[in-house]
Amino acid sequence: MAALRQHRKRQAEERLLAGPRYADSGLVFTMPDGSPIHPNRFGLWFRRRTRTAGLPAIRLHDMRHSYATAGLAAGIPPKVMSERLGHATVAFTLDTYTSALPAMDKSAADVVAALILGTEEARGSSPSP
Repeated sequence: MAALRQHRKRQAEERLLAGPRYADSGLVFTMPDGSPIHPNRFGLWFRRRTRTAGLPAIRLHDMRHSYATAGLAAGIPPKVMSERLGHATVAFTLDTYTSALPAMDKSAADVVAALILGTEEARGSSPSP
């Protein structure tokens, strides 16, 4: 809330500076003259900032994929991730925005192997009866 209040204050200052040239679009985030920000501009800003930070090139939308995959890998329930991403179904989230990480794949293989072989990894740290 504090960030939005600060943004509104900055926007009011920009409105005063622009005077009659200010286009009141009713949007929260605008150009300094009040006009809407073209969606492509966000991608441009993102590319500039990642390049300046020395990060590898990635599309802004790819951040959603990374976010979903990292969240699931960290154990966040798929339903929670689906809701956070604003999806109608968990299936859409799992089918579209995630990919198996090599570590996740190895972990799954280890768990299944332990279950089949009846080793301690499958039962956790508790001793067998």
